[in-house]
Amino acid sequence: MAYHCSSPPPSSLFHDRLPLCNSLSSSPILKPKTFTHSLNLNSLSFHSKTTLQIAHVSLQGPIPLETQNQNPTKDSIPDRETGSSSKHYIWVNPKSPRASQLRQRSYDSRYASLVKKAESLDNCNPKEDDVYGILSGLGDNLLEQDAVVIINNMTNPETALLSLKYFQKKSKFHREVVLYNVTMKVFRKCKDLERAEKLFDEMLDRGVKPDIITFSTIISCARISGFPEKAVEWFEKMPSYGCEPDEVTNSAMIDAYGRAGNVDMALSLYDRARTEKWRIDPLTFSTLIKMYVVSGNYDGCLNVYEEMKALGVKPNIVIYNSLIDAMGRAKRPWQAKNIYKEMTDNGFTANWATYAALLRAYGRARHGDDALDVYKEMKEKGMELNLVLYNTMLSMCADVGYIDEAFEIFNDFKYSRTCKPDSWTFSSLITIYSCSGKVSEAEAMLNEMLDAGFEPNIFVLTSIIQCYGKAQRTDDVVRTFNRLLDLGIIPDERFCGCLLNVMTQTPKEDLGKLSECIEKANSKLGNMVKLLVENLGSEGNFKEEASELFDSISADVKKAYCNCLIDLCVNLNLLDCACELLDLGLKLGIYKDIQSRSPTQWSLHLKSLSLGAALTALHVWINDLSKALISGEELPPLLGINTGHGKHKFSEKGLAVIFESHLKELNAPFHEAPDKVGWFLTTKTAAKSWLDSRSSPELLAT
Repeated sequence: MAYHCSSPPPSSLFHDRLPLCNSLSSSPILKPKTFTHSLNLNSLSFHSKTTLQIAHVSLQGPIPLETQNQNPTKDSIPDRETGSSSKHYIWVNPKSPRASQLRQRSYDSRYASLVKKAESLDNCNPKEDDVYGILSGLGDNLLEQDAVVIINNMTNPETALLSLKYFQKKSKFHREVVLYNVTMKVFRKCKDLERAEKLFDEMLDRGVKPDIITFSTIISCARISGFPEKAVEWFEKMPSYGCEPDEVTNSAMIDAYGRAGNVDMALSLYDRARTEKWRIDPLTFSTLIKMYVVSGNYDGCLNVYEEMKALGVKPNIVIYNSLIDAMGRAKRPWQAKNIYKEMTDNGFTANWATYAALLRAYGRARHGDDALDVYKEMKEKGMELNLVLYNTMLSMCADVGYIDEAFEIFNDFKYSRTCKPDSWTFSSLITIYSCSGKVSEAEAMLNEMLDAGFEPNIFVLTSIIQCYGKAQRTDDVVRTFNRLLDLGIIPDERFCGCLLNVMTQTPKEDLGKLSECIEKANSKLGNMVKLLVENLGSEGNFKEEASELFDSISADVKKAYCNCLIDLCVNLNLLDCACELLDLGLKLGIYKDIQSRSPTQWSLHLKSLSLGAALTALHVWINDLSKALISGEELPPLLGINTGHGKHKFSEKGLAVIFESHLKELNAPFHEAPDKVGWFLTTKTAAKSWLDSRSSPELLAT
């Protein structure tokens, strides 16, 4: 059995370090193999040989348990210039008592004792006497590496500082900066940036020059402590101390600059990283993805993800969650679903953040079934939703008409231990009842909202007015409108649109009451409605009034206003006004591509129209077909009407159902196509015969 004792030069101790990107997670401590046995077949005897040597101590991760002669002799100290050392081999019978003694004297045994010292220091009172008492057991012959090993394994910042002072008093170390660096590492473990900065100032006061490891440690401390601006500040100080950032530090700063809001610098460093092939950690990729999310560049998120995979960097669950959230914000639920599948295929288990991102993605896109599946899975796993997620689910249910599911979710919400309903919660529920025409339930929910201490906002009152309108309770609509004014709420365009929609469902004798409300809310819209209600639309200024109205409102409500006004015209039998509004809507681009023509088929597209607007468009189309025949124009082989196949979210009827009945009343030869849902088709021959047989249009007089 032979022991080989060697030691590297003190000037080169503790030089290597792990990448900064790995500094945020701990690595397993590797225990060295002290004895290696081999069988010599020639001598037929066993020999055991152990090589004891010191490895470099990493300031970024745990120090490997390497070995060193505990008490190096003069002969065993390496030459400082050449780095070589004398080698002494002593063969010892592995079965002899002396072998056991040598094992105990090897540095792995000493390392274990130093780790125990570190544990004792972590647990003792942060007082000088207690700390010095523990360290005094090391004796007077302190090795520099012993001090580094002890502090490197500590986690208590207060006792670590006292330990540093003890070592500084006891011995003058060759590289004092190393002691400061490992002490800063303790502060990094505790996310104590303030102490790290104070220690840096103390270094300067003692004349100790910081090195790149000093800066990389304090920068990573700032990063994980949630102070990216501080990380940037320390990074930009490096050149003034003669330290040039290396590749690892530069790549880590992509994350710091990104989180500090300096997107240009982050992207500039990222471009360098790709060109110079720096190693980039998953945290930095996560920050890049979030940067693109903030800027609304969702394709940029996916590009970073693909580049990450191309570089061989494995995404972690934070990356996957960020991507799912990004696709949710982009309203791309299918991509969110694909990323989630890829995540689970790669062995990751969804956590709360994953489910939350999926719920938001499916909820925003109104993918009701997918959202409900995620909700049920969360409940099965005992995960609690927060207020935002509950409201997202209820809002989605309101928009897609999931009435029963909404109240099941609301019941879960009321018994939740994490949050309570707010005004948005009640708003969604009132909307559901209102759209379903359940007046008493909507009123009860409004009262519950008031009892909970919430005043109704404009969204709630809009839903209540819609509910009363469906029930044709005009006086309650007027009372609610006056309540809105009493609360000091200014009617907005959507509220006025709701009043206009209520008018399309109101008996003629009550239209005057609502006309007064609309005039108070929006004078231009009030003038238009007054012209129609008082049958003054034929006086010549109707189209001008309509044009002025559409010029004064925002684009997102123009179609709703136009649809409702045409519906009101049809209800009042003001058919010329309805046609004028439809024509104006086409000229202003409110309606697009209602009619299309190809050599084989002429079509009428009604999917985006209200019932009155669709009937008006049908009348205009039929007249256009009649004019084409009269002028000698040849009809195509096929004619079609596309109503779409969807139903109203709170009704079993869709435009297709109503049109099927209406076409039968007109005796029109259009029949629903079995292979094209929502299409009604006829042939050239049948259409021509029907048009010839009509003495005048059935819907409107020409």
